[in-house]
Amino acid sequence: MKYVPKIYTVESVTSGHPDKVCDQISDAILDACLEQDPKSRVAMEAFGGHGLLIVGGEVTTKARVDFEKVALDVYREIGYTDEIRVITNVVKQSPDIAQGVDTGGAGDQGIMYGFATDETPEYMPKGVVLVHKLTKGLEDLRKNGEIEWLGPDGKAQITVERGKYRTILVSAQHREDISQKQVQEVLIKKLIKSLVGDISEIEILVNPTGKFAIGGFASDTGLTGRKIMIDTYGGLIPHGGGCFSGKDPTKVDRSGAYMARYAAKNLVAQGAAKECLVAVAYAIGRAEPLMIEAINEKGEDINGIVREKFDFKPLSIIEKLDLRKPIYKKTAAYGHFGREEFPWEKID
Repeated sequence: MKYVPKIYTVESVTSGHPDKVCDQISDAILDACLEQDPKSRVAMEAFGGHGLLIVGGEVTTKARVDFEKVALDVYREIGYTDEIRVITNVVKQSPDIAQGVDTGGAGDQGIMYGFATDETPEYMPKGVVLVHKLTKGLEDLRKNGEIEWLGPDGKAQITVERGKYRTILVSAQHREDISQKQVQEVLIKKLIKSLVGDISEIEILVNPTGKFAIGGFASDTGLTGRKIMIDTYGGLIPHGGGCFSGKDPTKVDRSGAYMARYAAKNLVAQGAAKECLVAVAYAIGRAEPLMIEAINEKGEDINGIVREKFDFKPLSIIEKLDLRKPIYKKTAAYGHFGREEFPWEKID
């Protein structure tokens, strides 16, 4: 069984999308804690919308962090200039949870999945790779000044059929005085054609509502962890349901998923599979996984290779992938997988 279907649709959003603003704030606070105290335990959430930003969560750390300042710095760095009121409510982590993590156990129960395919150099599905390039391209064109009327908010979506792009959709926030015609012409030329080349047989949709002048928290609310399919594999494989952003690596929602991706990618790179799905499950406070499963594109069980080559105990994952460093804010937009800068993407 192949996991990437003959026809599928995937999406991505820019760093200025309300949900992604919240993801980046949560991970920036995590990084700020880890920078001072690498053993910080952090579970941070953000909610924003219509002039208000709420930051809340639990920490166990020696770090001294101005949570409001970190959040506002992220908001401004993304490109928003409007005034926003910030409320923070951060408390100490529950000792009931800590007692299990202190001994090396998992920070929570849950199921995590990792995937890789030989379809692209990134070992990711073709559509997932391009859709992130489109949204990152919107940000780059805005920040380098090439398209000065772009706003921070935006989305992209791609439909792929039998390995070919069938539909490309881009929605981009723009200045009020810019016409729909100008938005279409410029984005097709400077973004879509520059990435795809010949688009003669592809349906192209740009701002299909006809206008996208109001974006970000002015138009919508955002919440940490509400873009888990965009963060991973576009919904093409299962997802355990736990988000990544705002969580330190003792939370296996994050570290277990990173290790599952690391294992899947290395198995494909080493020729053990053309497509590989790895699943792992944990009980809170327990180090040994309850389950490890690995299957190739033929549906064949390759569990033995995974158990022989990869250690899925939480502390072993943290050590192997060097996860106590402040590297997480840059994961919080444009996908956690397929980017060589991250340690779980290395091939041994």
